[in-house]
Amino acid sequence: MSDEESTEYYTLLCDDPSHEVVLVDCGPREIDVILAVRKVTGQSLWHSRVLARQAPVTLRGGLSAYRAQSAVALLQSAGARAEWRQEPEPGERTAPSA
Repeated sequence: MSDEESTEYYTLLCDDPSHEVVLVDCGPREIDVILAVRKVTGQSLWHSRVLARQAPVTLRGGLSAYRAQSAVALLQSAGARAEWRQEPEPGERTAPSA
């Protein structure tokens, strides 16, 4: 490469950042929530039960906003408290949990 030529690098930004689905609380209808967790995660019934009982827990990550909202709506319709959050960017610090 000669002195006149230069290389330019660009950082591409995604229009839709990744989102995660968090099960905050299982609620009183545990069996319905376990079935919803199974639908959202694709895991076995046993693993879905373990996840539901570990709330608060992140069930899925790397989702589009639409898919995360749909998963949260499914969990909420089963009686769970759930929310979707934007995943932190790599290298971004998150507040420590108390």
